[in-house]
Amino acid sequence: MEGKQIPYKMLSQDAFSQWLGIEILECEIGRCKVGMTIRKEMLNSMYKAHGGISYSLADTAFGFAANTHGKYAVSIETSINHIEALNEGDYLEAESVIESVKNKLGFNIIEVKRGDELVALFKGAVYRTQKAWEE
Repeated sequence: MEGKQIPYKMLSQDAFSQWLGIEILECEIGRCKVGMTIRKEMLNSMYKAHGGISYSLADTAFGFAANTHGKYAVSIETSINHIEALNEGDYLEAESVIESVKNKLGFNIIEVKRGDELVALFKGAVYRTQKAWEE
Protein backbone atom coordinates (compact mmCIF):
# COMPACT_ATOMS: atom_id res chain seq x y z
CA MET A 1 0.00 0.00 0.00
CA GLU A 2 1.30 3.45 -0.90
CA GLY A 3 2.36 5.30 2.26
CA LYS A 4 0.27 8.44 1.85
CA GLN A 5 -2.87 6.27 1.50
CA ILE A 6 -2.29 4.48 4.82
CA PRO A 7 -3.79 7.26 7.02
CA TYR A 8 -7.05 7.06 5.04
CA LYS A 9 -7.20 3.31 5.69
CA MET A 10 -6.37 3.92 9.36
CA LEU A 11 -9.15 6.52 9.70
CA SER A 12 -11.67 4.15 8.08
CA GLN A 13 -10.90 1.62 10.86
CA ASP A 14 -10.67 4.14 13.74
CA ALA A 15 -14.07 4.56 15.42
CA PHE A 16 -12.72 7.00 18.04
CA SER A 17 -11.17 9.41 15.52
CA GLN A 18 -14.39 9.19 13.50
CA TRP A 19 -16.42 10.05 16.64
CA LEU A 20 -14.15 13.06 17.17
CA GLY A 21 -14.99 14.17 13.61
CA ILE A 22 -11.37 14.14 12.48
CA GLU A 23 -10.71 14.74 8.80
CA ILE A 24 -7.43 14.34 6.95
CA LEU A 25 -6.44 17.69 5.42
CA GLU A 26 -3.01 16.87 3.97
CA CYS A 27 -0.87 13.77 3.91
CA GLU A 28 2.49 12.79 2.47
CA ILE A 29 5.30 10.48 3.56
CA GLY A 30 6.39 11.54 7.05
CA ARG A 31 3.76 14.28 7.47
CA CYS A 32 0.04 14.43 8.15
CA LYS A 33 -2.33 17.31 8.94
CA VAL A 34 -5.78 16.65 10.42
CA GLY A 35 -8.61 18.86 11.62
CA MET A 36 -11.78 18.77 13.72
CA THR A 37 -14.39 20.99 15.39
CA ILE A 38 -14.94 20.95 19.16
CA ARG A 39 -18.49 19.88 20.04
CA LYS A 40 -20.51 20.39 23.24
CA GLU A 41 -20.01 16.80 24.42
CA MET A 42 -16.22 17.41 24.37
CA LEU A 43 -16.37 20.13 27.07
CA ASN A 44 -15.28 19.78 30.69
CA SER A 45 -16.94 21.18 33.83
CA MET A 46 -15.53 24.66 33.07
CA TYR A 47 -17.14 24.67 29.61
CA LYS A 48 -13.75 24.41 27.90
CA ALA A 49 -12.56 21.55 25.72
CA HIS A 50 -11.36 18.61 27.80
CA GLY A 51 -7.58 18.31 27.53
CA GLY A 52 -8.03 14.85 26.08
CA ILE A 53 -9.61 16.33 22.96
CA SER A 54 -6.57 18.27 21.70
CA TYR A 55 -4.40 15.39 22.93
CA SER A 56 -6.42 12.91 20.88
CA LEU A 57 -6.33 15.09 17.76
CA ALA A 58 -2.55 15.42 18.03
CA ASP A 59 -2.17 11.70 18.77
CA THR A 60 -4.14 10.85 15.63
CA ALA A 61 -1.97 13.13 13.47
CA PHE A 62 1.08 11.54 15.11
CA GLY A 63 -0.05 7.99 14.41
CA PHE A 64 -1.07 8.72 10.85
CA ALA A 65 2.26 10.41 9.97
CA ALA A 66 4.31 7.69 11.66
CA ASN A 67 2.64 4.97 9.61
CA THR A 68 3.16 6.62 6.19
CA HIS A 69 6.46 4.77 5.86
CA GLY A 70 4.49 1.59 5.18
CA LYS A 71 5.18 -0.35 8.38
CA TYR A 72 3.03 -0.52 11.49
CA ALA A 73 4.30 2.12 13.92
CA VAL A 74 3.02 2.14 17.49
CA SER A 75 3.23 4.90 20.09
CA ILE A 76 5.61 4.26 22.97
CA GLU A 77 5.66 7.69 24.64
CA THR A 78 3.77 10.94 24.23
CA SER A 79 3.35 14.24 26.05
CA ILE A 80 1.54 17.52 25.51
CA ASN A 81 1.69 21.15 26.59
CA HIS A 82 -1.72 22.84 26.69
CA ILE A 83 -1.09 26.49 25.80
CA GLU A 84 -4.58 27.96 25.31
CA ALA A 85 -8.08 27.02 26.53
CA LEU A 86 -10.38 25.78 23.77
CA ASN A 87 -14.09 26.44 23.28
CA GLU A 88 -17.09 24.76 21.71
CA GLY A 89 -17.09 25.48 17.99
CA ASP A 90 -13.32 26.00 17.72
CA TYR A 91 -11.82 24.37 14.64
CA LEU A 92 -8.45 22.80 15.39
CA GLU A 93 -5.74 21.56 13.08
CA ALA A 94 -2.86 19.31 14.11
CA GLU A 95 0.16 18.75 11.91
CA SER A 96 2.65 16.00 12.60
CA VAL A 97 6.13 16.21 11.15
CA ILE A 98 8.70 13.50 11.72
CA GLU A 99 11.70 15.18 13.27
CA SER A 100 13.95 12.14 13.32
CA VAL A 101 13.70 8.54 12.16
CA LYS A 102 16.05 5.88 13.43
CA ASN A 103 16.02 2.21 12.45
CA LYS A 104 13.24 1.23 14.87
CA LEU A 105 12.23 4.57 16.42
CA GLY A 106 10.58 7.72 15.11
CA PHE A 107 10.31 11.05 16.90
CA ASN A 108 7.58 13.54 16.06
CA ILE A 109 6.55 17.06 17.00
CA ILE A 110 2.87 17.94 16.52
CA GLU A 111 1.57 21.50 16.60
CA VAL A 112 -2.12 21.99 17.38
CA LYS A 113 -3.45 25.29 16.09
CA ARG A 114 -6.67 27.32 16.14
CA GLY A 115 -6.19 29.31 12.95
CA ASP A 116 -2.65 30.70 13.21
CA GLU A 117 -2.59 30.44 17.01
CA LEU A 118 -0.56 27.64 18.60
CA VAL A 119 -2.83 26.09 21.27
CA ALA A 120 -0.95 22.88 22.14
CA LEU A 121 2.40 21.26 21.49
CA PHE A 122 2.62 17.46 21.45
CA LYS A 123 5.73 15.29 21.31
CA GLY A 124 5.78 11.60 20.56
CA ALA A 125 7.98 8.60 19.97
CA VAL A 126 6.98 5.52 18.00
CA TYR A 127 8.34 2.04 17.65
CA ARG A 128 8.48 0.98 14.01
CA THR A 129 7.59 -2.70 13.55
CA GLN A 130 8.44 -4.90 10.58
CA LYS A 131 4.77 -5.58 9.81
CA ALA A 132 3.73 -3.97 6.52
CA TRP A 133 0.39 -2.32 5.85
CA GLU A 134 -1.63 -4.42 3.39
CA GLU A 135 -4.03 -3.25 0.70
